[in-house]
Amino acid sequence: MKEKKLWGGRFTKSTDSFTDHFHSSIGFDARMYKQDILGSVAHADMLGKQGIIPEKDSKLIQKTLKEILKDIEAGKVTFNEKAEDIHMNIESLLIERTGDVGKRLHTGRSRNDQVALDIRMYLKEQIIDIEKLITDLMEVLNKIAEKHTSTILPGYTHLQNAQPVTLAHHYLAYVEMFKRDYARLCDTYKRTNVMPLGSGALATTTYPLDRVYVMEKLGFAGITLDSMDGVSDRDFVIELLSTLSIIMMHLSRFCEEIILWSSRRYAFLELDDAYSTGSSIMPQKKNPDMAELIRGKTGRVYGHLMAMLTTMKGLPLAYNKDMQEDKEGVFDAVDTLKMCLPVFTKMIETATVNKKNMYSAAKEGFMNATDAADWLVKKGLPFRDAHEVIGKLVLYCIENNKALEDLSLEEYKKASDIFTEEIYSAISLETCVNSRTVDGGPSEEYTKRLVDINKQYISDIKEEQKKLTEEKK
Repeated sequence: MKEKKLWGGRFTKSTDSFTDHFHSSIGFDARMYKQDILGSVAHADMLGKQGIIPEKDSKLIQKTLKEILKDIEAGKVTFNEKAEDIHMNIESLLIERTGDVGKRLHTGRSRNDQVALDIRMYLKEQIIDIEKLITDLMEVLNKIAEKHTSTILPGYTHLQNAQPVTLAHHYLAYVEMFKRDYARLCDTYKRTNVMPLGSGALATTTYPLDRVYVMEKLGFAGITLDSMDGVSDRDFVIELLSTLSIIMMHLSRFCEEIILWSSRRYAFLELDDAYSTGSSIMPQKKNPDMAELIRGKTGRVYGHLMAMLTTMKGLPLAYNKDMQEDKEGVFDAVDTLKMCLPVFTKMIETATVNKKNMYSAAKEGFMNATDAADWLVKKGLPFRDAHEVIGKLVLYCIENNKALEDLSLEEYKKASDIFTEEIYSAISLETCVNSRTVDGGPSEEYTKRLVDINKQYISDIKEEQKKLTEEKK
C-alpha cells in the first residue's frame, strides 16, 4: 500500500512518524470496515446514477469494494497506520486495484460526513444486538418469576426488613427496569437512524447528489436536515452511552443483591459453579465474581459517558478532530455491555433458589407490623392511633424476644381491646402478601397477571425483531 497521503497536495514534507501514530485511528476504527465499504458502495452507485462520474467507473468501484470486503473478512488485508483511518485505508486499497478510477469515489463527500455515516451504521447494528440480549434477559426473569409467585421473602427499605413480598414481585421489578431500557434503546435507534452522507465537510457540495437515494439504499429512515449538524452531531453517541450506563446501573443493582443473597448471612440463592470462582488460599470459598465484575464494569461505562460529554462540551461548529475520541469509548461501552448481559442472564437463570431461607427471613423483623396496624384501621381505629398501638407492641416483643404472631390474645388486648382471634390470620405472611391485590402489588393473583402481560410484551418485540431481521436479508 502506498504511504503517500491522499490529502497531501499542499504539504511539502511528510508527517513525523510519531504524528502518524498519534493521529491514526485505524487501531480502533478498523471494526467499521463493513459499514465504510457499504456506505462507499451506495455513494458510488449514486454518483453513477446522477452522472457525476461515468456509470462504468461507478460499477467498477462497487465491484472492487465488494471484493475488498471479501478479502478483509478472509483475513487477506493488513491495514496501514500511515493511512490513518479505516476510510483512507479502504480508499487506498481501491486506488491500488483500480488506479485513477478509484480516485473518483470521494467525489462529493468528505471524511467528516463519511465517518458520521459509518458510526451511525455501526451503532444501529449494535443497538439491535443489545435489544436482543435485553429481551433474552427479560424472558429469563419472567420465567423465573412465573415459578415463584408464591415464594415469600423479605422486602427491604434502607436495607432493613420492611414488608413481605414474593420472589416473583422482586424479579418483576427488574423486568420493568429492563423494559424501560429496551424503550430507551428503541428511541436511541430512531435518532441514530438518520443519514448524514451528503453533508460534505460542513456545507454540502455543488454536485447534484441524491441523498434520499443513498438513504434508502443504506436503510436509513431520513437524512440530516442541516449539513453543519450532520457532521458535528454526536448526540446519538452520548444518548447511547447514557442508555448503556442506565442498563449497567440496573445490572449493578441486581448484582449487589445477588452478592448479598448468595452470602452465608442471607443464603437466599446459590450460584451455579459455572458462574462462581474459588479462593487461592481458602478452600471453602465460593465467590460471586461474575456479579462483582459486572458491578465493577458499570463504572467503566459511566466513565465513557462522562468522557464523551466532556469532549463535546466546548466544541464550536462544525467538525473538530476531538470527535475522533467518540469511538473508543462507545466501542468499549458496547463491548462491555454485550459481554455482561449474556453472563448475567445465564448466572441468574442457573442460580438455585432457597425458598426455606427466604421464608424464614421474612418471619423476622416484624414485617407484618403494617398489616397488624391495617387490621386495626379496618376495625375503626384511626391509622395514627393504630400505628402507635402496633409500635408499642413491637417494642414489647423486642424486650421479650417475641414475634407479633407469638403474642397471646391477652397480650394483644392489653394494647387494645379491639383485638380478636382474627389478628393471627391477618398477620400471617401469606395473608400479608396475598391481600395486597392492588395493581402493582405482590399478591399471587396480580403477579401471575403481570407475568402474562410480560409474556405478550416479549412475544411482540420478538416478532418485531424477527421482521427486522427478515427485512435486512
